[in-house]
Amino acid sequence: MRTTARLLVGPALTAACVGATTLPAAYAADPGTLTLTPSSTTAGAAVTVSTTGCGERGHATGDAESLGADEFDLAPGARKDTAAGRFTVPEDTEPGTYTVSVLCDNGKKAAGDLVVRAHGHEPSGHVKTGVGGSVGPDTTQITAGVAVLAAAAVGGTWFLRRRASGAQG
Repeated sequence: MRTTARLLVGPALTAACVGATTLPAAYAADPGTLTLTPSSTTAGAAVTVSTTGCGERGHATGDAESLGADEFDLAPGARKDTAAGRFTVPEDTEPGTYTVSVLCDNGKKAAGDLVVRAHGHEPSGHVKTGVGGSVGPDTTQITAGVAVLAAAAVGGTWFLRRRASGAQG
């Protein structure tokens, strides 16, 4: 029994390291935050608002009055622990940063900033959003991941060799 447990230590450490380096940012985020999609837009565009702060199958009332928009409702989204809703940025909204907030039925609050750009200033090229896909690989993170995996492999090999040499004597 102890031999099996010891033999599984190396692969378990490797799997944990791989899992830790590939965990999506969305799942590592603090629960109860407010997500605006897109977080930067132009007047007249629709914005989706979602939060995990309302709990499972939660509801909320959204407040985008800083933009001159009406209140909007959030209802349970595609994931059972997310409430989602949408509003449209009024056509006469000036460029700037505006706070959008929600008040959940459970009393929790969440807020986030929406950047409204002037028409014709859409970003081009890579946009670093923190949600992968639009930015090339981060060599620092890749190097750190490879170093962790290499350390796990060396440690596992050392442990198994030590175990094998101890079993012969």
